Amino acid sequence: MSRADAERAALVLMPGFLGATAPPWLLQACREGLGAVLYFAQNLEGDPAALSRELHGARNRLVIACDEEGGPVSRFHPGGASPHPAHGELGAAGDTAATRATARSIGELLRGAGVDAALAPVVDVASDPRNPVIGPRAFSDRPEAAAEHGAAFTAGLHDAGRAAAAKHFPGHGDSRTDSHVGLPVIGAGEDLLRERELVPFAAAVRAGVDMVMSGHIVVPAVDGAPASVSPRWYRLLREELGFDGVAVTDALDMKGLAVHTGEADTVRAVARGAVEALAAGADLLCLGNPATAGGTGREAYLAARAAVLEAVEDGRVPRSRLAEAADRVDALADALPR
Repeated sequence: MSRADAERAALVLMPGFLGATAPPWLLQACREGLGAVLYFAQNLEGDPAALSRELHGARNRLVIACDEEGGPVSRFHPGGASPHPAHGELGAAGDTAATRATARSIGELLRGAGVDAALAPVVDVASDPRNPVIGPRAFSDRPEAAAEHGAAFTAGLHDAGRAAAAKHFPGHGDSRTDSHVGLPVIGAGEDLLRERELVPFAAAVRAGVDMVMSGHIVVPAVDGAPASVSPRWYRLLREELGFDGVAVTDALDMKGLAVHTGEADTVRAVARGAVEALAAGADLLCLGNPATAGGTGREAYLAARAAVLEAVEDGRVPRSRLAEAADRVDALADALPR
């Protein structure tokens, strides 16, 4: 194992952690080249600005991210207490200037806490009203409206100097399964996907979105594997939509991916998912929330890092693929204002 491989393996990982202060293992991981950290609500109960200063002090180029969409998904205001309207409210109002202003306000909140990136906007098209997980998180059931508001939300985050991530590629709106608890299967054909699901993602790419989050979603018309671990979907994202930023996975501890990997143990599932996603074309591997998955975050981080290094050593992940992913994460970090 070379030093370069070890540093790159750390660079493509984004773990969560327990508590409102930085644990020693996380600070050590930062000093070893960790690429990103994901904040959850339980990390923000103390002084998040001080926490971010400590983490950035351990590694200046660390990307700190947070799921801050507004509405029901807010790490800073859990329990539906966010002062920022949900995407669905913004889309229904039809005012893209208001959407941009809302995103700028969210970005300023993040900037004040030292958070570099929002894992938003949600650009899924709300095709099925019985969808259990998207609903008001989507701007609209119309692709063009979802596209316009997604681009405006991206611009608002950029106004505040924050990075944006369009999710959940290739679209989680036309399903009745929550990928947190099972593996959604989308029955749409390729033509309908291009006319509906992919329209907002293409608009987000044109708007300069920094990241695109791949979902644990199967679309049999394209591939039998979930998009998060599908080379076909990553090729489409790069070659057809023209995206050249960071492809980030949804949380690898989610049950939707475990259904695919067949791993009952969460840590092993995360490690296996990390290797499959990286090999397929993902750049940044989101390991998930230890508060719900069990452990401290350290276990998943060490297992994923070891699995990536082993896969590089035995050729399952080409060394060039790891280097490409690490370079993209580094480029994102370099582009962020400090």
